[in-house]
Amino acid sequence: MMTKPSEQPSSSSSSSSSSSRQHQSHPEETEEELREHQGLSSVSPASSSSSPPTNHHHHLHSSAASLASGQQEQRGLVIKQEPLDPQEEQEERERQTEELLFRQQQALLLEQQRIHQLRNYQASMEAAGLSISFAGHRPLSRAQSSPASASFPLVVQDPPSKPRFTTGLVYDSLMQKHQCICGNSTSHPEHAGRIQSIWSRLQERGLRAHCECIRGRKASLEELQTVHSEAHVLLYGTNPLRQKLDCAVNPMFVRLPCGGIGVDSDTIWNDVHSSSAARLAVGSVVELVFKVASGEIKNGFAVVRPPGHHAEESTPMGFCYFNSVAIAAKLLQQRLSVSKILIVDWDVHHGNGTQQAFYSDPNVLYLSLHRYDDGNFFPGSGAPDEVGTGAGVGFNVNMAFTGGLEPPMGDADYLAAFRTVVMPIANEFAPDVVLVSSGFDAVEGHAPPLGGYRLTAKCFGYLTRQLMGLAGGRVVLALEGGHDLTAICDASEACVSALLGNELDPLPDEVVQQRPNANAVQSMENVLEIQGKYWRSLQLSASKLGYSLSEVLRSESEETETVTAMASLSVANKHISKRTEEEPMEEEVDPAFNHS
Repeated sequence: MMTKPSEQPSSSSSSSSSSSRQHQSHPEETEEELREHQGLSSVSPASSSSSPPTNHHHHLHSSAASLASGQQEQRGLVIKQEPLDPQEEQEERERQTEELLFRQQQALLLEQQRIHQLRNYQASMEAAGLSISFAGHRPLSRAQSSPASASFPLVVQDPPSKPRFTTGLVYDSLMQKHQCICGNSTSHPEHAGRIQSIWSRLQERGLRAHCECIRGRKASLEELQTVHSEAHVLLYGTNPLRQKLDCAVNPMFVRLPCGGIGVDSDTIWNDVHSSSAARLAVGSVVELVFKVASGEIKNGFAVVRPPGHHAEESTPMGFCYFNSVAIAAKLLQQRLSVSKILIVDWDVHHGNGTQQAFYSDPNVLYLSLHRYDDGNFFPGSGAPDEVGTGAGVGFNVNMAFTGGLEPPMGDADYLAAFRTVVMPIANEFAPDVVLVSSGFDAVEGHAPPLGGYRLTAKCFGYLTRQLMGLAGGRVVLALEGGHDLTAICDASEACVSALLGNELDPLPDEVVQQRPNANAVQSMENVLEIQGKYWRSLQLSASKLGYSLSEVLRSESEETETVTAMASLSVANKHISKRTEEEPMEEEVDPAFNHS
């Protein structure tokens, strides 16, 4: 008898919960999307994604309130009838008590389910960065001696625990749906398995358990327009595009050899899922960056795709549609008034889109390490003499490696570049936040057209650890390129481990002893010569360009000893001269010097 009446509320509760879940996990199915299709150019800046849950929340409140008032009426019900004999009266009282107890239990169960549902919603909203409080909404109170309490024990779940101040991770499986309609991922290096395998690796190694998982969201069209033109945003940020995909009519799209559609020979387009995935990648990076910048979490890693650093104001290219890191930086400036942002781009390809977005901005320092080869490696931009324009002169730094793959750059070369170029400039700039376009295609395992360098994944853990010394540790890495699954999983693991503050595996002895190769030294000299006009700190690092890490450490140790010795000698000299003034010359003896 208890089961039947409770079936109805239970099923309604679960269906309501599932609709809430479905709404959150399928952000492309929003009112915002419908509005975009009806009137593309007039977009409301406010996201409507929170609108349905708000109404849902209100509905739950009113349902709970009506339930409570109904219960009050039931308690105060007066039944008018003829007087009964004592036995019948006793039976009637028992029947009414039993019925009331049953209704109380049923109401308590209903209330329990609603509270649980509200808490789940509250937790999901808080995970999305929205603070929701249910002031005044309490479970129906019962004394411990109450029959309902005794016969139907229910444990109210504790409210969700506060987020930990740790490393944040953001990921959403919807980004996997950005796939070529040919269905063959082997011919497309930027495929869904990239983020899926990284996410699985972080889970397998127990790193995810120590992190705070942040819920991603779709970036609004207004947010995308901080970096991209309105036409670009409407073309690639809205669905459906079927009417635009006639390649004969619209030259923006091309038919690929695989039979699919793309914006160029390697950048595929899926007219159902690509715009949502690209906007979700941007929104996820923005959510994570804002939580780190506001001090809610310590640092973070965004496992996102498609990548973004090649996307220019009005041009998608190199697998990229919207420049996630650049958009996050612009929004930090606009919404949080962050004054100095450092963007480090260690993808093996130059981030032409990011450079373009901040080329005249002195408040955003863009610092890229990439394979350049005198402009003969994709995308061909990123020369060392591209230093910025106007007020932004000196705030664009290209650590452009040249000389091809003879030999390929490795750990020793990147560690030297960080030591002599990246960290001195970064420390002098003193950023408030550090964003990293974290492509892993410089890691060993990438064929020459997609990289060809031979860094170890472990090295990226060390580069991450160095950046954590900046901006009070407010560092966010966002995945860019990298297509060898083992390489990108190993490198992601190393970076997240570094962000968590775990002890790093020691670098191999051969890396510590190895000097940067001649091409690397030449490349660094070019950068120091050009950027030395703008950054004083570079003058100090020029003398040790060709040193190995062990030689640098030895040299610094010797310098420290020399400085200490010089300091003590200086103290001794002052002491001697003071005594010479105070005492006759013949009393000046060696023991006094030794004593000093």
